[in-house]
Amino acid sequence: MTRRTVRIAMNGVTGRMGYRQHLVRSLLALRESGGLDLGGGDTLWPEPVLVGRRPDALRAIAERHGLAHWTTDLDALLAAGGEDAVDIYFDAQITSARPDAVRRAIAAGKHVYVEKPTAPDLAGALELARLAETAGVCHGVVQDKLFLPGLRKLKRLIDGGFFGRILSVRGEFGYWVFEGDWQAAQRPSWNYRTADGGGIAVDMFPHWEYVLHDLFGGVTSVYAQTATHLPDRWDERGAPYTATADDAAYAVFQLRGGAVAQINSSWAVRVMRDELVEFQVDGVQGSAVAGLRRCRAQHRAATPRPVWNPDLPTGEPFREQWQEIPDNQEFDNGFKAQWELFLRHVALGGPYPWDLRAGARGVQLAELGLRSSREGRRIAVPELAP
Repeated sequence: MTRRTVRIAMNGVTGRMGYRQHLVRSLLALRESGGLDLGGGDTLWPEPVLVGRRPDALRAIAERHGLAHWTTDLDALLAAGGEDAVDIYFDAQITSARPDAVRRAIAAGKHVYVEKPTAPDLAGALELARLAETAGVCHGVVQDKLFLPGLRKLKRLIDGGFFGRILSVRGEFGYWVFEGDWQAAQRPSWNYRTADGGGIAVDMFPHWEYVLHDLFGGVTSVYAQTATHLPDRWDERGAPYTATADDAAYAVFQLRGGAVAQINSSWAVRVMRDELVEFQVDGVQGSAVAGLRRCRAQHRAATPRPVWNPDLPTGEPFREQWQEIPDNQEFDNGFKAQWELFLRHVALGGPYPWDLRAGARGVQLAELGLRSSREGRRIAVPELAP
């Protein structure tokens, strides 16, 4: 048996997502299980090198988890050779800081794996994709929702032909993010500043693009309405500020193949559903509702016959009339599952569909959604330029 070490520069691990999902629940979890089994007796051992601007925070994380390597000098790390060289650059910084760092990593010949959105605008996202393609490095974008247990069970239904012709997709995502005055906000204040790359359309439309693209077919047009429902917020220091970015987006997407998707995204909605995100898919032969973990279905033959009568209470136990889709397998953390696929791609080669060009599609959809809201009209989604 041989163990191969892959050194990964992790930029942005002092943030909640970078630390919890990518470092702790993905790469450190892989190390705790003995590394990534590549087959044939080979194991890939991830060696994180923490990168950021705050030395005290980096040092604290490294000491907490017994990691030997951290730095505040990204350029020196990218230029290092020999045993100090890194193989992969990972970026979970705020969106506005990402393109410059990724460009430098590609120029240094590093494979790149990044959070989304990959850039603040489509031109920047396409530039990164072209640079990586020209450099011949492996490149990937985090598309974690595809690996959620609920959506994986939904994909199983789609692949098994359960729905027949799919007619529509209805998505509801969101929760109440406190303003920050009398209760601390659950999201960072930059999320509500346009200049810093904030806004729920920029944040969530890239997710909806890959979910729709991979499960139901690419988006061919978008009609969206965004809103800033809560303009007055308080930042991490308790100082008031005016939100300049949208905190809600209501969108209709036409999909290739004829289905229509309607997805509401909001940080100003109180939850009256079973999970923070749910998708209802209706087809000729059946329907399903999928969330983060659960998926329930109703076949055509088991569909009840409701009758509208506002004068009498509804007697149908609608929620009880859906069948739970079993797990039938153990579902790992979605971020870890995609990390494993990307690491295999780097180590063994082969196709990898969730690359920087796929990430650019998400940025494009967010850009067109914001434009649709400004102009008050439906906008076609063109194919990306080569």
